[in-house]
Amino acid sequence: MEYRRLGTSGLQVSALSFGAWVTFGKQMGMDVAEGCMKIAYDNGINFFDNAEAYAGGEAERIMGDIIQKMGWKRDTYVLSSKVFWGGKLPNQKGLSRKHITEACHASLKRLKADYLDLYFCHRPDANTPIEETVRTMTDLIQQGKILYWGTSEWSAQEIMEAYSVARQYHLVPPTMEQPQYNMFHRKKVELDFQKLYQEIGLGTTTWSPLASGLLTGKYNDGTIPEGSRAELAGMGWLKERLVGQEARPKVEKVKKLTVLAEELGTNIIHLAIAWCLKNENVSSVILGASKISQLESNLQALEVVPLLTNEVIEQIEGVLKNKPKRIIF
Repeated sequence: MEYRRLGTSGLQVSALSFGAWVTFGKQMGMDVAEGCMKIAYDNGINFFDNAEAYAGGEAERIMGDIIQKMGWKRDTYVLSSKVFWGGKLPNQKGLSRKHITEACHASLKRLKADYLDLYFCHRPDANTPIEETVRTMTDLIQQGKILYWGTSEWSAQEIMEAYSVARQYHLVPPTMEQPQYNMFHRKKVELDFQKLYQEIGLGTTTWSPLASGLLTGKYNDGTIPEGSRAELAGMGWLKERLVGQEARPKVEKVKKLTVLAEELGTNIIHLAIAWCLKNENVSSVILGASKISQLESNLQALEVVPLLTNEVIEQIEGVLKNKPKRIIF
């Protein structure tokens, strides 16, 4: 396993991490979840990602039970959660002082943890002053309940505003952002955040390296495989994204990338994950899995990174044709 600094902080996170989104409490039972976490840990993964919104808190309970059962030493792993969607009532969601504080306590209880290493604001909250959010996160750090705080799916402008407020009032600024990043979703990580890496030392823990499964090749025939994520109830939007009209040009690119991957002696899944890891501004790529064998296979993506020479990257870009470019007026 390779370990990378979380931005310019001193925290070391595994280049590949393991997250509970969708699968924990939805697609997999306790035995499979336990098996996946053990495989991850035994292979050097030290960062486990979660959120209050995942399966209505059940994902945190499952992860907490597994960690307690395994008896892992607390200094051998990094644990995260996210705050925003805690319930339907007014003060059960958002980034107010009340909800952040109560959500943090609830997550700690479900995860059976004394503190969270990373705590993310899952989305920006237009209804709460940014100073209130930054000050609450600072308070939680001073209380020893979290060690670092960050954002998820915030814009560069919103992150910079939080950073500026923190510096103005001598508070703790955000350390990391958790954006979507893959071959089809790149602008934010590769272009919008560029100044933030240089000026404030932002770290990134990216999600969806396989573009919700599109980069696995299993949707190439235009159908939804049985048991896939897109088959889950309430995820019709994902079905449309994967097999609808907008997906067809991307599917053709996936087919070409599959051939390229085979020429390199690997597969499209490993190539897609390795491509994300190739970006030096990515601190960790979060993997999800519904089967132990799936996670074991995806861990092999680390071996593909050295194969991504400049020539190979140029070939990939020739297929994708979507490299974000800064517009100069």
